[in-house]
Amino acid sequence: MTLTLTEQAPSFDLPGIDGRNHALDDYGEAEVLVLIQSCNHCPYVQAWEQRIVAIQREYGERGVRIVAINSNDTTNHPEDSFEEMARRAERHGFNFDYLYDEDQSVAGALGSERTPEIFVFDRERKLVYHGAVDDSRDETMVNQRYLRDALDAVLEGRRPPVAETPPVGCTVKWNS
Repeated sequence: MTLTLTEQAPSFDLPGIDGRNHALDDYGEAEVLVLIQSCNHCPYVQAWEQRIVAIQREYGERGVRIVAINSNDTTNHPEDSFEEMARRAERHGFNFDYLYDEDQSVAGALGSERTPEIFVFDRERKLVYHGAVDDSRDETMVNQRYLRDALDAVLEGRRPPVAETPPVGCTVKWNS
Protein backbone atom coordinates (compact mmCIF):
# COMPACT_ATOMS: atom_id res chain seq x y z
CA MET A 1 0.00 0.00 0.00
CA THR A 2 1.32 3.43 -0.93
CA LEU A 3 2.44 5.76 1.85
CA THR A 4 -0.32 8.24 2.63
CA LEU A 5 -0.09 11.97 3.21
CA THR A 6 1.39 12.98 6.59
CA GLU A 7 3.05 9.57 7.08
CA GLN A 8 6.75 9.59 7.98
CA ALA A 9 9.49 8.91 5.45
CA PRO A 10 10.72 5.33 5.75
CA SER A 11 14.14 4.74 7.20
CA PHE A 12 16.76 3.54 4.73
CA ASP A 13 20.47 2.89 4.38
CA LEU A 14 21.35 2.24 0.75
CA PRO A 15 24.48 2.22 -1.41
CA GLY A 16 24.86 5.18 -3.73
CA ILE A 17 26.65 5.38 -7.04
CA ASP A 18 29.19 7.65 -5.30
CA GLY A 19 30.56 4.62 -3.40
CA ARG A 20 28.99 5.59 -0.06
CA ASN A 21 25.93 4.40 1.79
CA HIS A 22 23.19 6.98 2.36
CA ALA A 23 20.67 6.88 5.20
CA LEU A 24 17.56 8.94 5.84
CA ASP A 25 19.36 10.70 8.70
CA ASP A 26 22.08 11.87 6.30
CA TYR A 27 19.55 14.30 4.84
CA GLY A 28 18.65 15.85 8.19
CA GLU A 29 19.79 19.31 7.09
CA ALA A 30 17.38 19.38 4.14
CA GLU A 31 14.30 21.56 4.46
CA VAL A 32 12.57 19.31 1.94
CA LEU A 33 13.49 15.77 0.96
CA VAL A 34 12.29 14.40 -2.38
CA LEU A 35 12.51 10.65 -2.87
CA ILE A 36 12.01 9.55 -6.46
CA GLN A 37 11.37 5.94 -7.35
CA SER A 38 13.49 5.69 -10.46
CA CYS A 39 15.46 3.39 -12.76
CA ASN A 40 17.51 3.53 -15.95
CA HIS A 41 15.51 1.81 -18.66
CA CYS A 42 12.03 3.35 -18.38
CA PRO A 43 11.28 5.86 -21.16
CA TYR A 44 9.14 7.88 -18.74
CA VAL A 45 12.07 8.26 -16.34
CA GLN A 46 14.30 9.21 -19.25
CA ALA A 47 11.78 11.84 -20.39
CA TRP A 48 11.78 13.51 -16.96
CA GLU A 49 15.47 13.10 -16.00
CA GLN A 50 16.71 16.48 -17.19
CA ARG A 51 13.74 18.24 -15.55
CA ILE A 52 14.72 16.57 -12.28
CA VAL A 53 18.35 17.68 -12.75
CA ALA A 54 17.07 21.25 -13.33
CA ILE A 55 14.87 21.15 -10.24
CA GLN A 56 17.78 20.04 -8.04
CA ARG A 57 19.97 22.76 -9.54
CA GLU A 58 17.34 25.46 -8.99
CA TYR A 59 16.10 24.37 -5.55
CA GLY A 60 19.28 22.97 -3.98
CA GLU A 61 20.35 26.27 -2.44
CA ARG A 62 16.89 26.59 -0.90
CA GLY A 63 17.37 23.39 1.09
CA VAL A 64 15.83 20.81 -1.24
CA ARG A 65 17.54 17.43 -1.62
CA ILE A 66 16.47 15.05 -4.35
CA VAL A 67 17.33 11.38 -3.95
CA ALA A 68 16.56 8.92 -6.74
CA ILE A 69 16.17 5.29 -5.72
CA ASN A 70 16.30 2.36 -8.13
CA SER A 71 14.60 -0.76 -6.78
CA ASN A 72 14.05 -2.64 -10.04
CA ASP A 73 14.80 -6.33 -10.45
CA THR A 74 18.08 -6.53 -12.36
CA THR A 75 17.86 -10.21 -13.28
CA ASN A 76 15.23 -9.44 -15.89
CA HIS A 77 16.33 -5.82 -16.36
CA PRO A 78 20.16 -5.79 -16.38
CA GLU A 79 20.11 -2.22 -17.72
CA ASP A 80 19.00 -1.20 -14.21
CA SER A 81 22.07 -2.72 -12.50
CA PHE A 82 24.16 -0.73 -10.04
CA GLU A 83 26.98 -0.47 -12.59
CA GLU A 84 24.60 0.86 -15.25
CA MET A 85 23.15 3.33 -12.72
CA ALA A 86 26.61 4.86 -12.26
CA ARG A 87 27.18 5.03 -16.02
CA ARG A 88 23.82 6.68 -16.68
CA ALA A 89 24.26 9.21 -13.88
CA GLU A 90 27.65 10.25 -15.24
CA ARG A 91 26.46 10.41 -18.85
CA HIS A 92 23.44 12.55 -17.95
CA GLY A 93 25.00 14.77 -15.29
CA PHE A 94 22.93 13.70 -12.29
CA ASN A 95 23.36 16.28 -9.51
CA PHE A 96 21.43 14.26 -6.94
CA ASP A 97 22.13 11.05 -5.06
CA TYR A 98 21.19 7.87 -6.93
CA LEU A 99 20.75 4.90 -4.59
CA TYR A 100 20.29 1.18 -5.15
CA ASP A 101 17.51 -0.63 -3.25
CA GLU A 102 18.51 -4.17 -4.18
CA ASP A 103 16.18 -5.89 -1.69
CA GLN A 104 13.32 -3.55 -2.67
CA SER A 105 12.65 -2.69 0.98
CA VAL A 106 12.38 1.05 0.36
CA ALA A 107 10.08 0.58 -2.63
CA GLY A 108 7.94 -1.66 -0.43
CA ALA A 109 7.90 0.84 2.44
CA LEU A 110 6.93 3.67 0.09
CA GLY A 111 4.40 1.48 -1.70
CA SER A 112 5.91 2.56 -4.99
CA GLU A 113 4.10 1.52 -8.14
CA ARG A 114 5.76 3.52 -10.93
CA THR A 115 9.00 4.98 -12.20
CA PRO A 116 9.26 7.88 -11.84
CA GLU A 117 7.14 8.30 -8.71
CA ILE A 118 7.65 11.35 -6.51
CA PHE A 119 7.45 11.47 -2.70
CA VAL A 120 8.00 14.93 -1.13
CA PHE A 121 8.67 15.12 2.61
CA ASP A 122 8.66 18.31 4.68
CA ARG A 123 11.14 19.28 7.41
CA GLU A 124 9.50 16.81 9.82
CA ARG A 125 9.78 14.15 7.08
CA LYS A 126 6.03 13.85 6.68
CA LEU A 127 4.71 13.13 3.21
CA VAL A 128 3.21 16.31 1.72
CA TYR A 129 3.11 15.45 -2.00
CA HIS A 130 2.95 12.18 -3.90
CA GLY A 131 2.64 11.59 -7.63
CA ALA A 132 4.04 12.87 -10.91
CA VAL A 133 6.75 15.46 -11.64
CA ASP A 134 4.34 17.43 -13.82
CA ASP A 135 1.41 16.82 -16.15
CA SER A 136 3.19 15.76 -19.34
CA ARG A 137 5.93 13.43 -20.41
CA ASP A 138 6.51 15.89 -23.26
CA GLU A 139 8.26 18.91 -21.74
CA THR A 140 6.81 21.26 -24.36
CA MET A 141 3.26 20.31 -23.31
CA VAL A 142 3.58 20.87 -19.54
CA ASN A 143 0.83 23.00 -18.01
CA GLN A 144 1.04 22.00 -14.35
CA ARG A 145 4.36 21.67 -12.55
CA TYR A 146 3.26 19.60 -9.56
CA LEU A 147 6.69 19.01 -8.04
CA ARG A 148 7.84 22.62 -8.40
CA ASP A 149 4.52 23.88 -7.00
CA ALA A 150 4.81 21.50 -4.04
CA LEU A 151 8.40 22.58 -3.34
CA ASP A 152 7.50 26.28 -3.52
CA ALA A 153 4.59 25.78 -1.14
CA VAL A 154 6.51 23.73 1.43
CA LEU A 155 9.48 26.13 1.38
CA GLU A 156 7.02 28.98 2.06
CA GLY A 157 5.39 27.09 4.94
CA ARG A 158 2.23 26.24 3.03
CA ARG A 159 0.57 23.02 1.95
CA PRO A 160 1.07 22.08 -1.70
CA PRO A 161 -1.85 23.27 -3.85
CA VAL A 162 -2.13 19.73 -5.23
CA ALA A 163 -1.04 17.07 -2.75
CA GLU A 164 -1.61 13.95 -4.83
CA THR A 165 -1.58 13.11 -8.51
CA PRO A 166 -1.48 9.73 -10.23
CA PRO A 167 2.14 8.71 -10.81
CA VAL A 168 2.80 8.18 -14.51
CA GLY A 169 5.45 5.81 -15.79
CA CYS A 170 6.62 2.23 -16.01
CA THR A 171 5.72 -0.23 -13.28
CA VAL A 172 8.30 -1.02 -10.62
CA LYS A 173 9.96 -4.29 -11.66
CA TRP A 174 9.58 -6.50 -8.58
CA ASN A 175 11.88 -9.46 -7.91
CA SER A 176 10.31 -12.77 -8.86
